[in-house]
Amino acid sequence: LPVLLLDAGYSLGEVGLASLLTVPWALKFLWAPAVDRWWWPRLGRRRTWILAMQLAGTATLTLIALVPGSDALPVLMTAMVTLNLIAATQDIATDGLAVELLPPADRGLANGLQVAGYRVGMIIGGGVLLAVHDRLGHHGMFAVMAALTALATAPVLLAREPATVAAPAAPSGGHFLARPGAWRWIALVVVYKAGEAFAQGMLKPFLRHRGLDLGDIGRLVGTIGFAAGMVGALLGGALVGRLGRRRALIGFAVGQVITVAGYAGLALGAPSYLELARWTGVEHLASGMATAALFTVMMDASRPASSGTDYTVLASAVVIATGVATAISGFSAQALGFGPHFLIATAMCGAAVVAVARLYPSLAGAGARS
Repeated sequence: LPVLLLDAGYSLGEVGLASLLTVPWALKFLWAPAVDRWWWPRLGRRRTWILAMQLAGTATLTLIALVPGSDALPVLMTAMVTLNLIAATQDIATDGLAVELLPPADRGLANGLQVAGYRVGMIIGGGVLLAVHDRLGHHGMFAVMAALTALATAPVLLAREPATVAAPAAPSGGHFLARPGAWRWIALVVVYKAGEAFAQGMLKPFLRHRGLDLGDIGRLVGTIGFAAGMVGALLGGALVGRLGRRRALIGFAVGQVITVAGYAGLALGAPSYLELARWTGVEHLASGMATAALFTVMMDASRPASSGTDYTVLASAVVIATGVATAISGFSAQALGFGPHFLIATAMCGAAVVAVARLYPSLAGAGARS
């Protein structure tokens, strides 16, 4: 979407604001308690919501594929918000299920697999389907999306939810936000991801500004960045258990400082395509490692009795932080230039190192495993 909007004549500020279409991901904590509380017993506590949202997504995509005129920009924007609402609701149930099934020792590797998995989805949704669009057009592309979503529903239909995932008693301490240390947790996850999002929000426009065409950007971000991000997620997830939560968070945050600073150096110089490709890969590697570590400690902070709500509050805080950072990134780059913009992002990533060092020790005894 950012590159397409740029080519359509929108400013950098308007491109950044397009990220606000994902607002359901930021607000899903509002209805997370309902997902924890209500379900159809015959389907299971989590499977009820996962299956319902799969079917809703398939129906929405099919409607877009069949309705004439659904390629109009207002219709597409409405469809994006609707699909984000469906996916965000399903995410509450899947995250709750993961917290309930995974023992702490397995969460690092599991989150590495999770981050790698959603990166695969992002590449298919943001890269492969653009090639499908070129061949089949708007309606054909959404028809393929509907078919893929329907196909992914089959394992949910065939699966049976483990008997251990039941409706536990009400969690002690009430809602997550009423827990001691809750707001320190929120501060930690917000600061940890904001700097990286502030940088990555302008990565594709920066590459475009350097004269790269759509194919070049696709190869850098969609191929090199994708592969590096997957490796980083798996590597980071595997290292969390070995290093310990706190050391992993700090070490991977330092990696984000170094790699985002590299973007600033590239913006202030005259980098070759090879240099841009190499550093894009390194930065996505660091990003994948940091994301896997953060998601792991977010699981540690979630109580089984309200796992969907607890994890979702923290996940929504991450989405709000990254969404705001991405939304204002265009104004920063437009006003200051790409070099100063990436320097500010570097300082924001440095704040994440300080936040972990200052906040995590006091949180380790409130749900985290150090």
